[in-house]
Amino acid sequence: MVLRELGADAVPVRRESELDGVAGLVIPGGESSVMDKLSRTFGLAEPLKARIAAGMPVYGTCAGLIMLADTVLDAVPGQQSLGGLDIAVRRNAFGNQLDSFETDLEIPELGEEPVHAVFIRAPVVERVGPKAHALSSLADGRVVAVEQGNLLGTSFHPEMTDEYRFHARFLDRVRGAA
Repeated sequence: MVLRELGADAVPVRRESELDGVAGLVIPGGESSVMDKLSRTFGLAEPLKARIAAGMPVYGTCAGLIMLADTVLDAVPGQQSLGGLDIAVRRNAFGNQLDSFETDLEIPELGEEPVHAVFIRAPVVERVGPKAHALSSLADGRVVAVEQGNLLGTSFHPEMTDEYRFHARFLDRVRGAA
């Protein structure tokens, strides 16, 4: 919905044949272990890894960030990620659904106005490798937004507050890669 509001022709991708028709991909929130299982079951995991390695722009929010992380510190047994982001993440780092919260974040790359962020059972980036760049951290130093080349990831859900600057940044990358 956000991408369409920004003028993109957004389509769902559930199978490899659908992946061939897109120039970029948003991996949304949800349950990362289920996303992993389904991506492997439907034959999407390896093609996605190849497209990510080839430079396809991808934006991962919450569980999508986990899917893009090179390392998932507390993965469930057998859980894999697609990788691409030189980071280590911890799933559900802020607790359960009852521990959800909102806060404003300073993100200079997106302008002077703070980003109002909604965290729901969110992951946190515990290590940012030399290839990745932290875009924002909480007041206590925990990293919650990162980028690396054409990959962008947030622990929070900007679409829940009508915050579209991350999606616009992603679409800029898609246009630049086309």
